[in-house]
Amino acid sequence: QAQLLESGGDSVQAGGSLTLSCAASQYPQDMYSIAWFRQTPQKGREGVAVADKDGSTKYSDSVKGRFTISRDKVKSTLSLQMNRLEPEDTGLYLCAASPFGRRRLLPRDYDFWGQGTQVTVSS
Repeated sequence: QAQLLESGGDSVQAGGSLTLSCAASQYPQDMYSIAWFRQTPQKGREGVAVADKDGSTKYSDSVKGRFTISRDKVKSTLSLQMNRLEPEDTGLYLCAASPFGRRRLLPRDYDFWGQGTQVTVSS
């Protein structure tokens, strides 16, 4: 059973940067895909980025070129560097994990979830 704990959320101005972290316990080497999702009342839960154990990454079109996902295998942490933030990036950011690879950026592809960390971007 994977346990995921997110941190790093904050309130920032548009154009600013934030780095989110997801600490994992009780699994890490067994989780092939680890991803970031964000949740809002308007859009529900949408995929942001995913990193597989083999080093491959995938991003949603809305964040491509602005966000970078990285995975530290030794420390069992997942990070999301977010640059040039926009008000549309506001949401509760959740870390998710799956023991299988080549997961899509869809919530149903992931088995384990954290509680989330809030990001608010003001214009």
